[in-house]
Amino acid sequence: MTGPFSKDATALAGLTPEQYRVTQQCGTEPAFRNEFWDNKEPGIYVDVVSGEPLFASVHKYDSGSGWPSFTIPLDAANIVEVRDRSHGMVRTEVRSAHGDSHLGHVFPDGPRAQGGLRYCINSASLRFVPAAELDAAGYGKFSPLFDEEAK
Repeated sequence: MTGPFSKDATALAGLTPEQYRVTQQCGTEPAFRNEFWDNKEPGIYVDVVSGEPLFASVHKYDSGSGWPSFTIPLDAANIVEVRDRSHGMVRTEVRSAHGDSHLGHVFPDGPRAQGGLRYCINSASLRFVPAAELDAAGYGKFSPLFDEEAK
């Protein structure tokens, strides 16, 4: 899904210091001490700055890393991958396409049966939209992802 998503000045002004540090200054929050690392509720995760849909709980798994981890993005058009040479290593940074928020990194050590990737994402970059609220929040297009979970 692509839509009218962009870096929102109002959303930026409402960020906590941690959310600002992570999304705007490429920070990393502490492992196991962040909001969504162990969230198991059905729903989608959107960019805290732009609202663009990024990941879904149906693609989330426990990687043991202490950060929310996903096998694939919800909509690849909303993800940008950038080579990151910071901290003396080469990694692939993940950013939101429209909000330009730093989200985290993608690694090639995810579950092989689901493509082998691990999108390791900072909770501070995300806002969670529960499956039951998708329609009301304007993300109804993604409701069918959760039809099986409801049965």
